[in-house]
Amino acid sequence: MKILDILEKTCPISSPIRNAYIDFSKMTLSLVAVVTDVVRNGKRVVGYGFNSNGRYGQGMLMRERFIPRVREADPASLLDESGQNLDPHKVWATMFTNEKPGGHGERSVAIGTIDMAVWDAVAKIAGKPLFQLLAERYGTGVPNRKVFVYAAGGYYYPGKDDAKLKDEMRSYLDRGYNVVKMKIGGAPLDDDLRRIDSVLSILKDGQRLAVDANGRFDLDTAIAYAKALSRYNLFWYEEAGDPLDFELQATLRNYYANPMATGENLFSMQDARNLVRYGGMRPDRDWLQFDCALSYGLVEYLRTLDMLKQHGWSPSRCVPHGGHQMSLNIAAGLGLGGNESYPDLFQPFGGFPDGVKVEAGHVMLPELPGIGFEGKADLYREMQALAS
Repeated sequence: MKILDILEKTCPISSPIRNAYIDFSKMTLSLVAVVTDVVRNGKRVVGYGFNSNGRYGQGMLMRERFIPRVREADPASLLDESGQNLDPHKVWATMFTNEKPGGHGERSVAIGTIDMAVWDAVAKIAGKPLFQLLAERYGTGVPNRKVFVYAAGGYYYPGKDDAKLKDEMRSYLDRGYNVVKMKIGGAPLDDDLRRIDSVLSILKDGQRLAVDANGRFDLDTAIAYAKALSRYNLFWYEEAGDPLDFELQATLRNYYANPMATGENLFSMQDARNLVRYGGMRPDRDWLQFDCALSYGLVEYLRTLDMLKQHGWSPSRCVPHGGHQMSLNIAAGLGLGGNESYPDLFQPFGGFPDGVKVEAGHVMLPELPGIGFEGKADLYREMQALAS
């Protein structure tokens, strides 16, 4: 077998929303199709991938470096031992040829997007859901198809008052979520506390609120928020400072005893390791949010999980950023703690296959080959348009 082509295009996911750091008025992502010569059930196997929101499309890097390296490789050099399927680790190594270590910026997004499509193709060729394939290769052998998900929202946008914020959060709770997340740091502390109080006023027993500063704060501001937030029983206090300011994160633990979360903007195993070594994160209560689609893909994520195990962390403390089905499959197959979800944003790329409902904060993954994109009609239409 062989890869016939790798196709990509940039898609808009623009929105008037903003967090404490950026707005999404010009946000894009890259959509990728890995076309193989394998036929299953009368159809050519095509693997699909896309990068998560918050990082722009990476078409230029793909076209200039990573796609040509795969196209120019000996097809046999990309196959597993059976010779009947792709080896994602070999494809990854081919893409990374002549790349220096360090500087894990936008190239990690470009490679991660292609890597997602490769894994989708591999699982489809094997005739299995990706979560089953991952459980068999790297997990216990038995996936847990029931995955915890939380609803991310609570962005700032013009004209959004506390009543509209409550209506938004109430809509998530009504759809079965029991943990909701809102943005902080884009307004003065007193205003954010008022917004938090308004959301907490609608929560019932068993329902929780998480807050996310998107790396906006310096140390003094992060501490001021930590002291103010300590009065609440929040699900977590997320990404207070710059993602690479491990000293800030380590210092913050002295002022905030409740759970914290970070990691969505760390794009390599090495950066994740530095967070665990120097960031003061606590494996008994804190959460890690590494997103494989942004951080070189699942090949690198497997290295990150191995590193975490060596440092005494359980994969159940990982709840990836991004709200996509790739991380849902990893969660089900490798025992992660859950996954982010954007119920109303960044469509059609986020969300679940059609018919999948949130019940008591969890979803049940259906038995679909690959990542399961074909089960989401609006998303699959976009993918088919690229592949055709």
